[in-house]
Amino acid sequence: MSEYKTTVGLEIHAELNTKTKMFCACLNNPDEKEPNVNICPICLGHPGTLPFPNKQAIKNLLKVGVAVGASIADFTEFDRKNYFYPDIPKGYQISQYKYPLVSGGELHGVKLTRIHLEEDTAKSSHDAGDYSLVDFNRAGLPLLELVTEPVIHSAKQAGDFARELQLLFKTLGIAEANMEKGEMRVEANISVSKEEGVFGTKVEVKNLNSFRAVERAIDYEVARHIKMLEKGEKIIQETRGWDENKQSTFSQRNKENSNDYRYFPDPDLPKMKLSEVPEFYFETIKATLPELPWNRLKRYVDMGVPQKEAETITSSPEWYTYFDEVIGKVKEDGVNIKIAVNYFTNDYVFLVNENLKATQSLNIAVVNPDYFSRLVRLVEEQKISSRGAKDILRELYSERRLKTPEEIAETKGLFQKSDTGEIETMLKSIIEANPNVVADYKAGKEIAVMFFVGQVMKASKGSANPAITKELAVKMLNL
Repeated sequence: MSEYKTTVGLEIHAELNTKTKMFCACLNNPDEKEPNVNICPICLGHPGTLPFPNKQAIKNLLKVGVAVGASIADFTEFDRKNYFYPDIPKGYQISQYKYPLVSGGELHGVKLTRIHLEEDTAKSSHDAGDYSLVDFNRAGLPLLELVTEPVIHSAKQAGDFARELQLLFKTLGIAEANMEKGEMRVEANISVSKEEGVFGTKVEVKNLNSFRAVERAIDYEVARHIKMLEKGEKIIQETRGWDENKQSTFSQRNKENSNDYRYFPDPDLPKMKLSEVPEFYFETIKATLPELPWNRLKRYVDMGVPQKEAETITSSPEWYTYFDEVIGKVKEDGVNIKIAVNYFTNDYVFLVNENLKATQSLNIAVVNPDYFSRLVRLVEEQKISSRGAKDILRELYSERRLKTPEEIAETKGLFQKSDTGEIETMLKSIIEANPNVVADYKAGKEIAVMFFVGQVMKASKGSANPAITKELAVKMLNL
């Protein structure tokens, strides 16, 4: 299989966060359970109605364009994409063809072709019996479509790009992009070829609704193409679907070309010049952007957060918002940032993931940032041990802010003991009970001293000061 080169281009749709639909005043509520309530003559395509573009949807899309360094159009217009399907109420979809709002740009090392606006379709259900039902609540929701250049060469690269794009959508606040709910949908155009720079016959796999499905569908198609080519069979340009249960693709229809859709400018919607709308100016949009994911990641790494953990924290607004609150408090209090980062990225991330497995709920911002900072100060001042800090952090997470770190340390006896007399008493008993380890130490195995330190820490439930304990152990062993 290594002789063949895989080429993938992605088309990704995402429903945008707006109050109303793309071309009418109906509510944009993707979670509405009652069918056919958020509808009107405009989104149902009744004769004589006039659509009007949603300004917020345009601004949302422009934010993406500015974030990825793309070219923003001055002139743009909406087109009618003509095709029949039961969930297309008008018999055509309002989209953009010749003049997209955004062209070019790059994300996660993948060059982009275009980003444009269109309206979503209705939703068909085929499990009601020997007939289908159509819910038009989704018809007309503002939909962003992003098209990449065919420069992706592996399933993993495609999956990583889709994850980075979802993170960008969430960071910008323009889309929830929940794939399980169909708020973000991926289509992959896949081909394989032995000749460098030559594309094979392209097959499209539509409506992939998880990152795992994206990667597995691409891997399946690549293997299918190669197997067919090795047998001398011809690959047909077609649209295929993905069967999650069978972990395989299946044929849906022959692939349409752009001329099949008979695009033409929508006569009911005005042509637009963005330079005439101050809210659409490049600098105006740029000024509204939050810190972008790749800049945030670099900031965390520069702060001392390990790369893998930095990627975890930047993976969602919930994570990085809370992390910034904690680190902000730590800096304000003048506490050691490196210690705080260590406890957050190791122990706190573990607690959150442990709770997620048990409850299926992602509870991140649980411990009061002030308590987190105070806990780190206790460690920095050697008032509690590392083991004690882990226990206190777990208690803070489970108690949901009911006790302070100091109260927990006092109640559980976790304040470190620096009383040399008490530590010497424990050491004397442990040394007398372990003559073999004493002999190892006297024979030159200096690391054996850590056995006694560990035993004292265990006996004191982590409250003995480890530095003082080691110093006393060395002194007593050398008598």
